[in-house]
Amino acid sequence: MADFRDYTCPLCAEAQRDPVTIPCGDTFCLDCIKIYWDHSDHLGVYSCPQCQATFTPRPILRRNVPNVGNREHRQPLPELTPFPYKRDALCDFCTGRRNRAVKSCLMCLAYYCETHIKPHYESATFKRHKLVDETGHLDRKICPQHEKGLELFCRSDQMCICVLCTVREHRSHNIVSADDERTEKQKVLVVTQTEVQHVIQDRMKELQELKHNVDVLKGNAQRAQTDSDKIFTEMLQAVERWHAEIIQLIQANLQASMAQAQGYIERLEQEIMELQKRDAELRQILETEDNIHFLQNFPTLSVAPEPMVPKVLINPEFSFSEITKTVSDMKEHLDDICKKELGNISKQVSDTSIYVLIPRSGGRLNAALRVDIQEPKTRLDFLRCESELTSITSHFLFIYIIHPFTERASPKILFTDSCKLTFDLNTAFKELALSDGNRRVIRKRTTQYYPDHPERFDGFCQILCREPLSGRRHYWEVEWNGEFSIGVAYKSISRKGKNSNSLLGYNDKSWSLLCSDSGYSAWHNKMDKDLPGAVHASRIGVYLDYSGGSVSFYAVSETIELIHRFKATFSEPLYAGFGVGSSVTLCVMEKKQ
Repeated sequence: MADFRDYTCPLCAEAQRDPVTIPCGDTFCLDCIKIYWDHSDHLGVYSCPQCQATFTPRPILRRNVPNVGNREHRQPLPELTPFPYKRDALCDFCTGRRNRAVKSCLMCLAYYCETHIKPHYESATFKRHKLVDETGHLDRKICPQHEKGLELFCRSDQMCICVLCTVREHRSHNIVSADDERTEKQKVLVVTQTEVQHVIQDRMKELQELKHNVDVLKGNAQRAQTDSDKIFTEMLQAVERWHAEIIQLIQANLQASMAQAQGYIERLEQEIMELQKRDAELRQILETEDNIHFLQNFPTLSVAPEPMVPKVLINPEFSFSEITKTVSDMKEHLDDICKKELGNISKQVSDTSIYVLIPRSGGRLNAALRVDIQEPKTRLDFLRCESELTSITSHFLFIYIIHPFTERASPKILFTDSCKLTFDLNTAFKELALSDGNRRVIRKRTTQYYPDHPERFDGFCQILCREPLSGRRHYWEVEWNGEFSIGVAYKSISRKGKNSNSLLGYNDKSWSLLCSDSGYSAWHNKMDKDLPGAVHASRIGVYLDYSGGSVSFYAVSETIELIHRFKATFSEPLYAGFGVGSSVTLCVMEKKQ
């Protein structure tokens, strides 16, 4: 005879403790079956975990010792078979062609069509079954370990479980029914939904206002364009009138001069004819052999003729050049006026924000509309146009992306913003040699005999420029070889010792871009940011908008690509600074009016 402890409880998979046999004949641990049935009290229907037999009311449990025989003749326990279920949303009880399921039962774990669902509505047997509209993903409502329906919720592990999970995996956990947990969490979702609805209402209102403002902006832009077209048409008409008057003036002067010249030409031609006639008479009298005839005509022919027409010369200085000069002056005056007024318009538009972004709680911005503005792709665009707050046309056509911490809209970068810089010898590390009028610096790796100076860097191979930068916008470019750093720094940056206080980008007094053949990284106050994907270039452009509070670094080649932009509030003049690996050359940039 075998001990009853040789039997295993199907629920806990261990030797049975205080075994009890339920009405269907299956045996379980007393505690295991009690816990299993405790979670079915809300349904009033109790089932056997083994054979799925149901009991109403709850059977009374009594301890017993099972009547066992030899272990060799003992029948193996049947496997725990889950109630069949389907993954497809088709009725599980249709034969032949199955109809689409309209309900699923969380008790039966099956799908039902309109025909086979009727017993659940009509029979009292199914009155405690729970029907739901969801006809898909019923497999997600099954415990993957025990293949039982997920009816409970473990608050300790924050997960849905089945009644068998309470016996082992979640024993002694804080377990409630799925309905109770749903009630509690639904309260939270209701509050969240209310907040979402309020946010939706606010956003809808903001969206309508923004769309209205955009329409107004478009209308203003259209009116401005129409007015400009009209004014420029009138200006062109005025220029055409001036052109016609100038042409008329030239033609009138030409005609008057030609008429006067024609009179002189005719008189000269008449005088020449008279002189030719006199010459013929003289030739004839000189050839005559009649002396009496010769002497009689001599008094008349011997008198020299007097000029009939004064000598006329064309003034070589009169070539209508005064008119040409006057027209040229008119053009220059017109260009000056247009440039001046266009500059005033551009400045006015640049200094006037189209709209203001107000930070919300959590750092979010009140930005409902975002339009990407690409960086300029050519050097000419870069030097003549704004990189993101472009020209007047752009101001009328674009709304700018403003990030929570960095205003992407950059100021105007023009030739007029370029500045001429020179290296300051008094700041140069003793291995640096200057040339080309202090516009090129080379690291010699040998000590240069410079006198001591309080502004000289003695710990790092660095140098600053002489010119202070403040108040407005400044742009410069450099060419480099070897790993180097480029940036700006306050004059108060430390110059002595090998510590972070005197290294560009490693303190709150400097901003720098570290450049090497492998890439770039941005540094400020010991904080670095790798910049993967940035275009490598041997020429770097730096744009400092002192009043706007930004310093930007660009890779300059046939195209212009933004590498990185710092945003800051500058409190004292800045100086261009460099950490030299091999050589650095300050590029000469011609200003254009």
